[in-house]
Amino acid sequence: METIALIGFGEAASAFVGGWAERPASLRAFDIKTLNSTTAPAKRADYVAAGVAGADSAAEAVDGAAAILSLVTADQAFAAAEGAARSIAPGGLFIDMNSVAPDTKRAAARAIETAGARYLDVAVMAPVDPARAAVPLLVSGPHAEEGARALRAIGFIKVRVVGDEVGRASSIKMIRSVIVKGIEALTAECALAADKAGVLADVLASLDASSAPATWAERADYNLDRMMVHGLRRAAEMEEVVKTLDALGTGSTISRGTVERQRAIGGLGYGRPPAGLEAKLTALAGANKVEAA
Repeated sequence: METIALIGFGEAASAFVGGWAERPASLRAFDIKTLNSTTAPAKRADYVAAGVAGADSAAEAVDGAAAILSLVTADQAFAAAEGAARSIAPGGLFIDMNSVAPDTKRAAARAIETAGARYLDVAVMAPVDPARAAVPLLVSGPHAEEGARALRAIGFIKVRVVGDEVGRASSIKMIRSVIVKGIEALTAECALAADKAGVLADVLASLDASSAPATWAERADYNLDRMMVHGLRRAAEMEEVVKTLDALGTGSTISRGTVERQRAIGGLGYGRPPAGLEAKLTALAGANKVEAA
């Protein structure tokens, strides 16, 4: 592929570009942060550091690209597809790697297919750092087989086709996230309550007795760290999980609560959380937003 466009240039996009063994001949990127005078300089510096050409608009990035990788926040996923549909070349491949509900993916697919291009539903199944190009990808949709070949040609190593329906890959990711993201929120609820009651050590020891290798103190520290750094992004993804469960009619009470807990902790603005579980619990216990959640 001669020209690859990246819509959204955050953690995932920069990790992928840095992990490709052989870079495409031409890489163009557009990120909405370049439209804000406050955030634009740092984002353009990210382009330079990664060695990609920055575009002034999504239309400029998409124009003439053989493949477009969409890597935006969950709440911007459909808008990114809708915007790309206005400029995508006939037969172009739109690779939607965003963590959103199957219905969101299907709506995005309709926009892309109506423009005469091809849509690929991709689920990213592990943290992009440090895996980068070796992160496991699930692929589905009517163009899944050719899309998988394109992903491998771009430089991704672990690509698996899971079906020919748009929404199947995202269903696997969304429903798995009920546990993965839900446990993070449940950890906060448990650890904060145990700490306030003065029984934290006993509760963690009890959990250790029935858990797998890593201690629950380590797990709690890690989960709270993820929420404090990425809670807002995880809350947006969990809103898509709620959509997924509501569409299935199986109930979403705990997932709705997870949205609120992730947003409350993520909104506290801990770009670099304090080290250690006790320090994190102390910081969170003193935050009114957490107590009101």
